[in-house]
Amino acid sequence: MEKPALDSSEERAWLGEGQSEVQLAASPDTADPDDADRPAWDSKIQYVLAQVGFSVGLGNVWRFPYLCHQNGGGAFMLLYVFLLLIVGVPLFFMELAAGQSIRQGSIGVWKHISPKLVGIGYSSCVVCFYVALYYNVIIAWSLFYLGNSFQYPLPWEHCPIDVATNDTGTVKECASSSPTPYFWFRKALNITNSIEESGEFNPIMTGCLLAAWAIVSLAMIKGIKSSARVMYFSSVFPYVVLFIFLIRGMLLDGAIDGVTYMFYPKLEIWGNVQVWRQAATQVFFALGLGYGSVIAYSSYNPIHNNCHRDALMVSCINFMTSVLASLVVFVVLGFRAKTIALHCVAEYVSLSVTLPEYRQWYEEYGSKLGPQFTDCNLEEEMNKGVEGTGLAFIAFTEVMALFPASPFWSTLFFLMLLNLGMSTMFGTMQGILTPLMDNFKLLGRHRTLLTVFSCVLGFIIGLLFTQRSGNYFVTMFDDYSATLPLVIVVIFETISVSWVYGTDRFLDDIELMLKWRPPVVYKYLWKYVCLLAMVGLLAASFLRMVFKRPTYTAWNQTAVRFITNFSPWATALGLMYNLIIKKTHAVLNFGTLLTFVINTCPFEINSIILFIIM
Repeated sequence: MEKPALDSSEERAWLGEGQSEVQLAASPDTADPDDADRPAWDSKIQYVLAQVGFSVGLGNVWRFPYLCHQNGGGAFMLLYVFLLLIVGVPLFFMELAAGQSIRQGSIGVWKHISPKLVGIGYSSCVVCFYVALYYNVIIAWSLFYLGNSFQYPLPWEHCPIDVATNDTGTVKECASSSPTPYFWFRKALNITNSIEESGEFNPIMTGCLLAAWAIVSLAMIKGIKSSARVMYFSSVFPYVVLFIFLIRGMLLDGAIDGVTYMFYPKLEIWGNVQVWRQAATQVFFALGLGYGSVIAYSSYNPIHNNCHRDALMVSCINFMTSVLASLVVFVVLGFRAKTIALHCVAEYVSLSVTLPEYRQWYEEYGSKLGPQFTDCNLEEEMNKGVEGTGLAFIAFTEVMALFPASPFWSTLFFLMLLNLGMSTMFGTMQGILTPLMDNFKLLGRHRTLLTVFSCVLGFIIGLLFTQRSGNYFVTMFDDYSATLPLVIVVIFETISVSWVYGTDRFLDDIELMLKWRPPVVYKYLWKYVCLLAMVGLLAASFLRMVFKRPTYTAWNQTAVRFITNFSPWATALGLMYNLIIKKTHAVLNFGTLLTFVINTCPFEINSIILFIIM
């Protein structure tokens, strides 16, 4: 198909002189001489492991199972696969092709199309930095638990003795809850009652954070050459652990209950807009779109690498990993729920009865027994602590304490979390370092110093999260620092490729690389379906923030977890954030849409998205 000409004076004025006829894929005659010196993957397996390691992260283990469980089980999976095929794979393929053809990081790719689009790359870099700040804190938590796993019994198996009162009773705060949440909130985090009480720095967590950043720095100090070697272990080991846990979990009582509960389909959820929003968001983040890391990794590929096959393969592996992790999670949670429910029955009856028999008896006579009796509901137990840190550091630790040889299982689990987190961190940092080194030759000549400086800076700023209130800030960052900005970045990426450069021209360039032309359906997916889906996701996410006041879960000294609103002090920070962002947009020439979003966003919303970089 003939390339559409972009030679009007208006288009040239916007794109920049000489940019309208730019060609993405370099031919042998026009190849950049710097490409010969560009680092490259030693093998295809290194590259695939790097992409899989980046895209398969902690969210596959604790977010996807929760969403699947809360939103209709098998019905949610079908919806997820549908959105993955029509939105996720095309956008993932687009980023892979752009990085491989131009052989630059995110800044260089969009600058190559037009200097006016360079802000997209810078925005991706800054989002990566903000995500890296709190993501490495989660890795630090995993290091802390890993270090505490080499003892028997595990320190969260039983409540500690209250030595302060010189009696033989347990600590009151622990007795009021249970050993696992007490260890998490009090021993690990030593958490304050709310985000307003910052508290002093947690010395143990500060040390773990330093160790986490040191590992990242050492693994990346030589670029992809050093990080790729680590990937052989960090990307493969989690699969070994997941299969071990699945085999062990299927032998547990309650495992089938957990799997059945997870996959039971509720087709009515397809009419819920928020379920579509959650599925689209999960597709978006599962593939790592918008970070620039996908572009950075693919830029080290040979020019004729089959990036279309890579897009399909990595997306498929990502989805299957989510399913595998979900099976493991709900097998384990089914065992946990069954164990708790049976203990509940044992508290109320001395006869040997089964859980279904007790439930039937309770339904018939429960209303006459008073509030001291409960129905020992298995489903209610399944609903507790199945998302995010609550899954990893409370629910799973509680289950592993019930296993024979519990230190072995705990060590395996947290070593898996550590490797999942590290693989994602390597990709996130690559999304920062590669664009900077590509566009600033001085930085490129001092790769080691740039890597070390970035990690040191990340550690210093990350000390915010090692305060006693740090967990609340992690929640704020995790919920509000990336969603809107990354969606906006991908919208601009899609507009740049589909409408500024042109889908036909882009497909021509891909054909030059692959020696065959991708199906024409990609033209319409990029130009209309993906763009409309991203705009819809942006609108749904923004409206949810407007109509649902942002909250977080706090823990107080009485061992009570409660949901509360973020504090008014964040409004002032939101105002400061507005001023900084407006200056940034002016420098980057990033257009008017992002400025419009910031200017029209209420202070109540800005107080929560104060760390969103766009």
